[in-house]
Amino acid sequence: MDTLKTNVLYYGDNLEILRKYIPDNSIDLIYLDPPFNSKKDYNILFKENGGVESEAQIKAFTDTWHWTQTAENTYHDIVTNGPLKVGQLIGALHDVIGQNDVMAYLVMMTNRLIELHRVLKPTGSLYLHCDPTASHYLKLVLDQVFGPTNFRNEIVWCYTSPGHSKRDFQRKHDIIFRYSKSEGYTLNQQFVPYKSGIHVSKEGEVLAYKGTVKPSRALEYEQRGKPIEDWWTDIYSADRVRKEMLGYETQKPLALLERIIKASSNEGDVVLDPFCGCGTALVAAQKLNRRWVGIDITHLAIALMRNRLKDSFGIDAEVIGEPVDLASAKALARQDRYQFQWWALSLIEARPLGEKKKGADKGIDGVIQFIDDPSGKPKRAVVQVKSGHVGVNAIRELRAVAANDALGIFITLEPPTGPMQTEAVSAGFYHSPGWNKDYPKIQILTIEELLHGKAVDMPPQTQTSVTFAKAQKVSKKEGEQLPMQ
Repeated sequence: MDTLKTNVLYYGDNLEILRKYIPDNSIDLIYLDPPFNSKKDYNILFKENGGVESEAQIKAFTDTWHWTQTAENTYHDIVTNGPLKVGQLIGALHDVIGQNDVMAYLVMMTNRLIELHRVLKPTGSLYLHCDPTASHYLKLVLDQVFGPTNFRNEIVWCYTSPGHSKRDFQRKHDIIFRYSKSEGYTLNQQFVPYKSGIHVSKEGEVLAYKGTVKPSRALEYEQRGKPIEDWWTDIYSADRVRKEMLGYETQKPLALLERIIKASSNEGDVVLDPFCGCGTALVAAQKLNRRWVGIDITHLAIALMRNRLKDSFGIDAEVIGEPVDLASAKALARQDRYQFQWWALSLIEARPLGEKKKGADKGIDGVIQFIDDPSGKPKRAVVQVKSGHVGVNAIRELRAVAANDALGIFITLEPPTGPMQTEAVSAGFYHSPGWNKDYPKIQILTIEELLHGKAVDMPPQTQTSVTFAKAQKVSKKEGEQLPMQ
């Protein structure tokens, strides 16, 4: 772990990836928005569950943490092997809070914050994005990991969004903690236009001013703007910026990440997001000519980020940690069949339908939508993914499921049998009116074939990402590809 590789995505647990791939003092800026389900009833988060529940892999949009054996082991590791003050704090919180989801969250976050502190440069900063549910606990941890004198700001990001409560004031703000690693941190002051207080004519004549600003300096102040304060009301939440939305529930607006990255890094610096989700921090970093490293534990997020970077900048990002051969694909299938399924769907750029399917979509794991005739009527290629033993009945079931769709795609980890191939051929063809061409109605693709470049045989214009909404292209003046390191 001597050199840092940048402009790459890592699939896997960020704790393991930080320890394996990210060297000491190598990162200029860290932004993290760790998942936490504050929408649940607050009292449920404090319900004792003492490790009884089974261990759960964190999946996309499932952001709860539980006190399992893993959390118990991590707790003991922090108390016995972690920095002394950090261990004392976690032990005290454990005594007060108990063994519940909040404590599991704090334990798992503490181990990661220790590693993030290690990889941060002395001039670097960390921004931790959270909400009021656990912010007060996280600040205690941050104070012990980074030192209370390195606390710089509690930024309050205020926004409006749909939904309201009849029993409480509306909860419409997030907390962003800003910490530095030392006194020598990078900070580029930013300004926003004055809304009121200083007004001048086109000729520069002072018409009105407030406070201690002298009339002779009013034009200078108006042109420069007001220094940004620690409460931000001028950046809309992502659901208000419709053109940015990619279908990712916890997506943050690009303007928010641009402000953070401009403030605490310079061009050519390295930005790390260890919980990068749909990749807004990475897009902002690329746009602002910073290098970046993204980590996520779901293949769904990794696929979205790859497509977003490709749509916005034409970048085909390298992914480290995804299967690269049949043996590693089988290992992923054994580890987590849903992660395997999402990864397999990403190989053909199909949109996952999720774990629960209803009605006509029962038995379908993913879809590719396309239009191939002048009428504009949308068509579908429906996809099934199998990681275990397969037989001819699976193809018969797919034929039935795909009867009203254009194509049926069967992705299998195991080689298909002769009867399976015969059954697929007997399904005939789908005729594309737009291309005046026939395509096999049922197609069987093995993981090994996909890893070697084989693709679905279908109308050419469908070979684009539809996993989420297509990301906007970024101006050629912004986000030009920097050389790899």
